[in-house]
Amino acid sequence: MSTTTAGRAGAREWGGLAVLSLPTVLLGLDVTVLYLALPSLAEDLRPSGTEELWIMDAYGFLIAGFLITMGTLGDRIGRRRLLLLGAAAFGVVSVLAAYSTSAEMLIAARAALGIAGATLMPSTLALISNMFSDERQRSLAIGVWATSFALGMALGPVVGGAMLDHFWWGSAFLLAVPVAVVLLVAAPLLIPEYRAPHSGRFDLLSVVLSLVAILPVIYAVKQFAKDGLDLATVAATVVGVVFAVVFVKRQGKLASPLLDMRLFTDRTFSAALSVLLVGLVGVGGSMLLITQQLQLVEGLPPVEAGLWMGPPAMLMFLAAIGAPLVSRRVPPGIVVAATLTLSTVGYVLLTQVDAGDGVALMVIGFGLVYLGLGAIAALGTDLVVGAAPPEKAGSASAMSETVQELGLALGVAILGSLATAVYRNRIDGEIPAGTPSDVAEPAGDSLAGAASSAQRMPEGWFEAAKEAATSGLNTAMLVAAVCTLVLALLSAVVLRHVGVIGGQEPDAEESVPAERAGSQV
Repeated sequence: MSTTTAGRAGAREWGGLAVLSLPTVLLGLDVTVLYLALPSLAEDLRPSGTEELWIMDAYGFLIAGFLITMGTLGDRIGRRRLLLLGAAAFGVVSVLAAYSTSAEMLIAARAALGIAGATLMPSTLALISNMFSDERQRSLAIGVWATSFALGMALGPVVGGAMLDHFWWGSAFLLAVPVAVVLLVAAPLLIPEYRAPHSGRFDLLSVVLSLVAILPVIYAVKQFAKDGLDLATVAATVVGVVFAVVFVKRQGKLASPLLDMRLFTDRTFSAALSVLLVGLVGVGGSMLLITQQLQLVEGLPPVEAGLWMGPPAMLMFLAAIGAPLVSRRVPPGIVVAATLTLSTVGYVLLTQVDAGDGVALMVIGFGLVYLGLGAIAALGTDLVVGAAPPEKAGSASAMSETVQELGLALGVAILGSLATAVYRNRIDGEIPAGTPSDVAEPAGDSLAGAASSAQRMPEGWFEAAKEAATSGLNTAMLVAAVCTLVLALLSAVVLRHVGVIGGQEPDAEESVPAERAGSQV
């Protein structure tokens, strides 16, 4: 029973927040849980290097593509209803992913998980905004939400390693089933339904335009990773850009747009989104490369590799909680710039990793990278939502989630492709002449392919493959270091006008409930 008085949340709302944190942790976990499972997955399904990238980031790309659409749909049919539908779909598709029998089937399942996940993310944050009308309580609740997603990302490699130590790679997907069951049972008891009144017509053409804008760009990234810059890559990019322009123009003409483009005129909103996007590109790519390095180069079993990821996860968790507290006394722009500078130091350390003797250096370097991630995940979301007017909080939260998912997926695609290109260039002359094509092709395509072919190659050859993969890691981390340092400097400049968090808080006795964004059922 709710104990809310004078607009302040009570026991029911805080219990509802705990329930909403479950799918948030799950979504973060599902981004990273496959990183440790990739080697055993590759051995079983034998995907190509490009298929490996599709398996990893199809999920994140489709979440990013559908977030805004699903956020608007939740306004129409009810945010709790959309949450429950998405949870049921996520559980069912997770089972299909767990028992995939081919790389193509797993890619399709991951894509379907992305669409289902897109129904969960905007629903959770929108419901939190509705349930907590007191400003300070709502800020704390959003902080817990952001921390939950970051915690899920951090737990992915640890949980994945533990599951792989006892079960097969598909077991990592089955974690979603009990979470979905708990959500389906508890949400109707603790979370009220909300619908946005007078929200306008749901514009299907805008949905189509948004997808036609982003999907060709996704194809272009994949095609570039596979064959470099060719006619298909250029054509897909042009198509995506053209339809993105059409989408933006249409939003400006609609009374109830799918995405209100006026939000981007606020420099805090745009700057915070940029920090989230670019910052998570580095994290997404480095997380994939580090987990593969621990297993395939350092030779650690999955559970041990997962445990080595524990210290960085703890640093991220502490940063996600501590950064908002520090920002009560230090301007957020300074906090973001400082933590991104520490991340830059972490990336520089990762450029010095050697094959076969780099575990400690990887843990320290990646820990600093994660420290920055925890801070920008918590503060970035708060800045994005806080920069928007109350009636646009739903669109703002959807954009925050979109750029985070897109950043992670782009990181896997861009930095993963860069590392793969360096590997292929280094290993090209190392494959002995006369090697059968069914051995030479996977060995020259990726380190995972080299590991699966190692028994059929000359003695000592796999050591050369490890050196080539390490060189790819070093190069990708150098690029991430330069980009993150530039981002740190820009953050200090573009966010310098943002004051400390809660600088003018109302007295505890004078909490005034904010106007609810939706109608409670």
